[in-house]
Amino acid sequence: MEQALQPGSAPPDAYAAAAEAREEQAVRRRWLRPMLMLSVPLILAGAAGYVWLTGGQYVSTDNAYVNQDKVSISADVAGRIVEVAVRENQPIKAGDLLFRIDPDPYRIALQQSDAALAAAHVQVNTLSTDSGGAAADIASARADIALAQATYDRQTELMKRGFTTRASLDTAAHELAAAKAQLATAQASAARARSQMGSGSALSGSPAAIQAALAQRAKAELDVKRTAVRAPVDGTVSQASRLQVGQMMMTGLPAVSIVQSDRSWVDANFKETDIDRMRVGQPAEVTFDAYKDLKLKGHVESIGAGTGSQFSVLPAQNATGNWVKVTQRVPVRIAIDEKSPRQLIAGLSAVVKVDVRDDGQR
Repeated sequence: MEQALQPGSAPPDAYAAAAEAREEQAVRRRWLRPMLMLSVPLILAGAAGYVWLTGGQYVSTDNAYVNQDKVSISADVAGRIVEVAVRENQPIKAGDLLFRIDPDPYRIALQQSDAALAAAHVQVNTLSTDSGGAAADIASARADIALAQATYDRQTELMKRGFTTRASLDTAAHELAAAKAQLATAQASAARARSQMGSGSALSGSPAAIQAALAQRAKAELDVKRTAVRAPVDGTVSQASRLQVGQMMMTGLPAVSIVQSDRSWVDANFKETDIDRMRVGQPAEVTFDAYKDLKLKGHVESIGAGTGSQFSVLPAQNATGNWVKVTQRVPVRIAIDEKSPRQLIAGLSAVVKVDVRDDGQR
C-alpha cells in the first residue's frame, strides 16, 4: 500500500523540475560571465576605433547663429508723419508704402518752383527783346560813325585849303570819337544780353536761368514723391513701434527696419585650433536649437580676417604679468545651400559641423 503524502509536501516530480531549472541557470551564469567580460572590452575598443577614425574628419561648434540682411529705412525729407501703413512683423514687398510724411509743405515748394520757372521764361523773353534793341543801337552807332567820319574828313580837307577853322575840325573829331564810344557801348550791351541768354553748357540749348528754375522744380517734385516712404526690398517689418502718427521725422534717422528673410546664413565662431584644416567651399551641416529635426546642407563661404576679440568695443589687453592664454574664436560664414522648410529667424542658435576631409593638403 502506497504511503500517503503529508499535507503541504511537494510531489517528487516537482523537486526534480526545480533542481533541473537550477542546474540550467547555473550553466547560463557560467557562460554569461565570460561573454560579458569579452564583449565590454570589444565595445569599448570599437567605440575608440570609431572616434579615432572619424575624429579628424569633422569640426563643429555650437557657438553659431542665424543671420539675415537687415535694411534700416529712414526718410529723405523731414516732416510730420501723417500715415503709418505697416505693423510689426508684417511681410511686405518692394514698393509697398511704409509711412507717409505731410506733403503739403513740399507741394507749396513745388508751386513756388513753378512760379520761379515762369519768371525765368519772362526774364529770358525780356533779355531777348533787349538783345534786339542792342542790335538796333549798334546799327545806329555805325551810321553815326560813318557820318562823323565823313564830316571829319571834309573838315580836314577844308583845313588844308584854309577854308575852315580849327574849332570846326576839333568839333568833327569829337563827334567821331563819341560815335565810336556809342558803338562800343551798344556792342557791350548786346554781348551782355547774349551772355544772360546763354545756356552755360554745350550739352543744353536752354538759357541758364531756365535750367536753374527747372532744376529747382525737379528737386521740389522729387521731395513731394519722397514724402511717401516705400520698402526698397522684400522682407518682414521690424521695429515698427517707432512709427507713430504725429511724430516728427528727421532725415537720416532710422525709422523702421526690414529683415530680408529670403537669404539667410550662419555666423559660426570656431576655435582657433579648429581652423587649420578649414577651407572655403568645404561642405557643412547645420542644425538648429529651435527645430530639433531640421538639418540643412551648406558650405564654408568665408573665413574671418580677425578673431572676435579684435572687433570688440574693448579688446582684451594681455600685456600683464598675470596673462592667461585664452583660446580665441574665429568667425566663419556658412552659406545655406537649400531652402528651409521652416522659417529661419535672425539670431536663432545653431550647431555647425564642417567636413574637413578635403582640406587641400593631400
